[in-house]
Amino acid sequence: MSEVIATYILTGKSGTFEKKAEGIALGLTVGSWTDLPLLEQEQLRKYKGMVVEVKEKGRDTAEVRIAYPSGNYSNDIPAILTTVFGKLSLDGRVKLIDIEFSDDLKKEYPGPRFGLEGIREKVNVFDRPLLMSIFKGVIGRDLTYLQSQLRAQALGGVDLVKDDEILFDNELTPFEERIRTGTNVLREVFEETGKRTLYAVNLSGRTARLKEKAKRARELGADAILFNVFTYGLDVLQELREDEEIGLPIMAHPSFAGASAASPHYGVSYSLWLGKFLRMAGADLSLFPSPYGSVALDKEQVLKIRDELITPDVFNKTFPVPSAGIHPGLVPRLIADFGHECVINAGGGVHGHPDGAEGGGKAFLQAIEAVLNGTPLAEAAAGHAELDEALKLWGGEAAVSGKK
Repeated sequence: MSEVIATYILTGKSGTFEKKAEGIALGLTVGSWTDLPLLEQEQLRKYKGMVVEVKEKGRDTAEVRIAYPSGNYSNDIPAILTTVFGKLSLDGRVKLIDIEFSDDLKKEYPGPRFGLEGIREKVNVFDRPLLMSIFKGVIGRDLTYLQSQLRAQALGGVDLVKDDEILFDNELTPFEERIRTGTNVLREVFEETGKRTLYAVNLSGRTARLKEKAKRARELGADAILFNVFTYGLDVLQELREDEEIGLPIMAHPSFAGASAASPHYGVSYSLWLGKFLRMAGADLSLFPSPYGSVALDKEQVLKIRDELITPDVFNKTFPVPSAGIHPGLVPRLIADFGHECVINAGGGVHGHPDGAEGGGKAFLQAIEAVLNGTPLAEAAAGHAELDEALKLWGGEAAVSGKK
């Protein structure tokens, strides 16, 4: 059957959840049922929401699955979200934790254009986690400062550099000039070192102009775009992904996602928001807080996001990008939890290195190499000054083997 199945966590009293689930299924579709004449019931049966499962999880919560036939909505994320959680979200004690799409509906979504494997091809790195760093402290600074930061990060060996999500178009570092400057710097570094680094420029401004700006970014040679999906909407992400004249990798930032996902009692799950939906709509990379950094999420939540991004499906895999508070001493834990299929993302952990961003990038790569070889970080640091300085500053952990 062509349908979506929504899974919710409901709060209430034991023994009441079956009735509440049936009320949701009817209220979000045909409205009522038992008081309808039999003829109308037959006419409306194919539109009726159906309770699939009710599983009590304790004295006051239950996991409920409800199927919504596709005749109730157009096949787009805004319509489906409005159907399965629109007015229900106003209830205040309902958490939408998943939406399952039947195969025929799933085929209408693009998924990532490049995905995990495509990004690896662009940077020519296939045997380890990728490393990404961030422009930091560039508000109020000019292009010369940005240029020096980018060069240092690229010389440090990072695979990707992204704008800060709060770096918008401004007179000191205009959008187009950031691209021109970044392209020139990274070309120079490639010619010097043979190392390819990608730069993701923040795509911002009024929604009606985003496509125009993204196409201009491609014309100027941009490597990728950073996009604050949740202040614009998932459908805007999908529009950018599907436009063949744009054709750039899209890095999805989680900014504002916590407004609807952070509560355990209401809103949308992080795995649906930052995992399944971003992958379906076309993000090539998904940033999210790691379980151990400065803005940590619960580890179980993070691993569910990871699974939604990389579990085999009809879509290309989306690169998981655990972020926030990451430093070289955390590399053993990152690789233990994410393996090779992740991008290690660091801001202060790169820029805060005593030898600057170049030293910070090198320290991370040395830590990654050590873990993949099964070498304790302290032992590896004896032969690598940059890693040694990082561990003195931030500390480290016993090695966790990254061999697969």
